[in-house]
Amino acid sequence: MDSARSETAEQAADEALALKILVAGGFGVGKTTLVGSVSEIRPLRTEEQLSEAGQTVDDTGGVDRKTTTTVAMDFGRITIRSGLSLYLFGTPGQDRFWFLWDELSTGALGAVVLADTRRLEDSFPAVDYFEHRSIPFVVAVNCFAGARKFGAQEVLRALDLDPGTPVVLCDARDRDSGKEVLVRLVEYAGRIHTARLLDSVG
Repeated sequence: MDSARSETAEQAADEALALKILVAGGFGVGKTTLVGSVSEIRPLRTEEQLSEAGQTVDDTGGVDRKTTTTVAMDFGRITIRSGLSLYLFGTPGQDRFWFLWDELSTGALGAVVLADTRRLEDSFPAVDYFEHRSIPFVVAVNCFAGARKFGAQEVLRALDLDPGTPVVLCDARDRDSGKEVLVRLVEYAGRIHTARLLDSVG
């Protein structure tokens, strides 16, 4: 009986689907916060204190209270439903760490581009990166307290996104809000990959 249960458990594990998701965006936009809020395991973080030397190359405008920065990646995991887990990789936001993005993006189903409407221009590099590599992404507007509110269509136009690109409003601190962003991404990326597969065999 025990061996049968063990075999069943192993089969279930083999059938479980694990997908790789990137969480990207500008410096201080909430990537580490989002990964930490939704992860069901203790997230791996590679944060270091901001140094005086780094202040000459990192733009901290609008995030003056930020005292740490991600220097490699954040990592977390969330189970969306039975048999479907997402492995989350938060990318570093500063230009000087972008060489890590190519490695992190290998094998990714899609990406979340976190945006702050106070510094929307900081989202352009991430948007350009995923567009040029044909990696499906959604834009998640992290609604900071005191920031002016913009609708999804306004953000879509401001970032010059393709009309079908999902734009969602979220609170990176809230687990349910973050999970909804991830669900939207999985649904969208699934449709994109299915359409590409059909095109390739058509």
